[in-house]
Amino acid sequence: MNSPAAHATADARAASAGTAGTASSAAPARLGTGSLAAYAAFGLPLALLATPVNLFVPALYEKSTALSLALIGVLLFATRLVDAVVDPLLGAWVDAQKRTGQYWRPILLASLPMTAGFIALLNPPAGMGTLAAALWLSGSIVLVYLAYSLATVAYQAWGSELATDDAGRTRVTASREGLGLVGVIVASILFQQAGLPALVGVFVVLMGVGLLLLGRFAPRPLAAGGAPADGRHGWAVPLGSGRMRWLLAIFTLNALAPSITATLFQFFVTDKLGLSQHIGSFLALYFLAGAMSMPAWVWLARRFDLQGLWLAGMAASIASFIWAFSLGAGDFTGFAVICLLSGLAFGADLAIPPALLARVIDANQHRGEREGVYFGLWNFANKLVFSLAALIALPLLQSLGYSPGSTAAEPLLALTLSYAVVPCVLKLLAFGLLAAAWRGNRL
Repeated sequence: MNSPAAHATADARAASAGTAGTASSAAPARLGTGSLAAYAAFGLPLALLATPVNLFVPALYEKSTALSLALIGVLLFATRLVDAVVDPLLGAWVDAQKRTGQYWRPILLASLPMTAGFIALLNPPAGMGTLAAALWLSGSIVLVYLAYSLATVAYQAWGSELATDDAGRTRVTASREGLGLVGVIVASILFQQAGLPALVGVFVVLMGVGLLLLGRFAPRPLAAGGAPADGRHGWAVPLGSGRMRWLLAIFTLNALAPSITATLFQFFVTDKLGLSQHIGSFLALYFLAGAMSMPAWVWLARRFDLQGLWLAGMAASIASFIWAFSLGAGDFTGFAVICLLSGLAFGADLAIPPALLARVIDANQHRGEREGVYFGLWNFANKLVFSLAALIALPLLQSLGYSPGSTAAEPLLALTLSYAVVPCVLKLLAFGLLAAAWRGNRL
């Protein structure tokens, strides 16, 4: 079962059993709300860290250092690529740690360097030259990325073992991602109203609280298997599964759309809409809508197949977001409505794909053994996509004549097409791929 060939055999056995959504073990008792909240709470500081790293760093370094927008895009791609390549190896190490400390040890180990790197990243020294600024950005963001990756892989793998059916998996992921969205909202408001120093201070406090709740009160995995014998190359085993390859392909293509919008969000709101003073409000509305939609997606997961729900979420996202192309300067109400509706649809992207990944792990009979490497590959794909978004979107916009503060029609048209239309096309392609997988029983 630990080799790619045996992995494919496990696929065949799971397919012949009738449904990949049913675990071989008996269904567990429903997780208590309090213990599940203790697990999910750690998602709040993780999201509080990820928000400025993903949304505000490009504009921060373009404004406060000598780095050009194109060079920032290249550096973000290179550092993210280094981090992404390491993720599967971190996942294999996380699986090995289960023999002694379950998932707690890697999370605790990552917390201090993650905090130190975050503080350095958001506080670049004034007066640095181009080389010094590039080294500061690269070094601090690599430290943040690696520590964040280790904590995230262990944290997600932990959650994947807390339920054995689709409804339970979706409840766990929706709880975790819902509190993560609260973290994003807090980060957005703090950034807008109090600035980065306050954001860093709140992050440090929430990190301490999250670690306490996770270590003392969170539920432990229902079943723990031994570390796989071939741990050194275990990161490659999930790729032997047809289900995993299909899910990764769909997830990667779908994730590229919001990665591009996240990269360009601040520029679109500032230069196209002229509403930079409302950036925090728009972000808060979008992520609040996503958090509010989580109970609905959990409710639907008890009644419908997860693949059909994800298709519905993709369709809703396209229908609500494409209208951003028609917006003009000062269109506050129109963009607020788009943020609200697309945020509701975004909840599906957060709650459903990790639940499908947990289903794949169960179907491949790797529950309690290889969660780390599965989520390591998952995060590798996610980070690679975000890196590609920065590498493609930022230099392309600069080559088309756009730079922050542009007011001419042609550069703003390029910005609008990149922000509003390209993501919808990518989302439509992901919709087609998922529909094909559903029809062919690929997942």
